Amino acid sequence: MNHHVNPAKAALTFGAFLGGLHLVWSVLVLFGWAQPIVNFVLWMHMISLPYVVKAFDLIAATTLVVVTTIVGYILGFAFARIWNRMHHE
Repeated sequence: MNHHVNPAKAALTFGAFLGGLHLVWSVLVLFGWAQPIVNFVLWMHMISLPYVVKAFDLIAATTLVVVTTIVGYILGFAFARIWNRMHHE
């Protein structure tokens, strides 16, 4: 059985996943739905913190999505390389 993971595909997959999650967050901020979600998550964890979601900023949102996509790409690539080394036959 081949346990090899293609580093380029893993990098693209995890980069798209992590960037996509942050794209969704940016859309939630844009529509004003982020604060109620933050409030709900904190309530579920029985935490009371004064976190306030700011107004949508296109430059900040673009930076967030780009940086997290790049970090996800790097992490996905590193994961695949480590996985392949650990399962080297």
